[in-house]
Amino acid sequence: MKTLRVGIVGTGSIGMIHLATYQRIAGYRVTAVCDIRETVLEEAKAKSGAAAFKDYRKLVKQKDVDLVAVSTPNSLHAPVAVAALEAGKHVFLEKPMAYDVKAAKRVIAARDKSKKKVQIGVCQRFRGDAQMLKAHIEAGELGRIYFAKCGYLRRSGIPGMGSWFTTYKESGGGPIVDLGVHALDLTMWLMDNFKPVSVTACKYAEFGPRGLGAGGWGTPVPDGPFDVEDLAAALIRFENGATVFLEVSWAAHVGAGKFYSLILGDKAGCELDPPTIYTDEHGSPVDKKLTAPNVDAYEAEHKHFRDAIFGDREPMPNVEQGLAVQAVLDAVQASAKKGQSVPVSL
Repeated sequence: MKTLRVGIVGTGSIGMIHLATYQRIAGYRVTAVCDIRETVLEEAKAKSGAAAFKDYRKLVKQKDVDLVAVSTPNSLHAPVAVAALEAGKHVFLEKPMAYDVKAAKRVIAARDKSKKKVQIGVCQRFRGDAQMLKAHIEAGELGRIYFAKCGYLRRSGIPGMGSWFTTYKESGGGPIVDLGVHALDLTMWLMDNFKPVSVTACKYAEFGPRGLGAGGWGTPVPDGPFDVEDLAAALIRFENGATVFLEVSWAAHVGAGKFYSLILGDKAGCELDPPTIYTDEHGSPVDKKLTAPNVDAYEAEHKHFRDAIFGDREPMPNVEQGLAVQAVLDAVQASAKKGQSVPVSL
């Protein structure tokens, strides 16, 4: 098998997960790592044996890098991706696609000009249960899909309190961009509907500003800012009349946290966990419990991108789908701020 030489920009929590995943998969070799923080950069260098850089602009120009994996704070997603594409590299771009729609469109323009591949890192699509439900939906079992409810709820899980995660100018939002992007992308993909038209949303910050609800992800910064939401909800309307309700929280007085997607069609409904089809047979309700394969979603998404590059196929999700999701995320922030419904601008 041919080998893709990978440069990882951003070697924090998710960057190190990607590094370890690349090391387990045939067809990848990490040749460069980059971070502005000396400690995490040295750890990545030690674990990979790769060349280390503090400036991503130097990494993307390396001749022994074929693909750049972007695992930076959200505000840097588009700048790093564009620089990599302009340098002739493929790009694996962690979610969300960019800081906002304007930045996402710059990525698309750079992709079009470079003719290289870009895959957005929303690994939940690659779960075994998600892939199984998708097969049933594509077989027409749900019929016409008209409504869905999805969410990602944590009881106490604010990442990196005081860090870029909780700083709006670096993250672009709280759980709506950190967690909501996963639930929304998965649900829009299962529905095969990437044509949102309007959003009505609300958001709250009840825990973070009081220093409550901290989780184990990320690196806290004492006395750092918290100017994002810790809970948000939205009603999203689509061009064909379908509607999605989305709810997300980093911290809230809920029971056990959960990631879920419930989709309703005129023939049947389905939910993600446990994977189940709800329908009627011979006039009686029937619940079809599905047995999903155990899949490492990180491995699956990187294998998919590897095969898309080697086979010269469009990866999943592509930047056009990423743009549609980004537009909804932007609209959630705008609607919550205005206190009214807003159109989705693509």
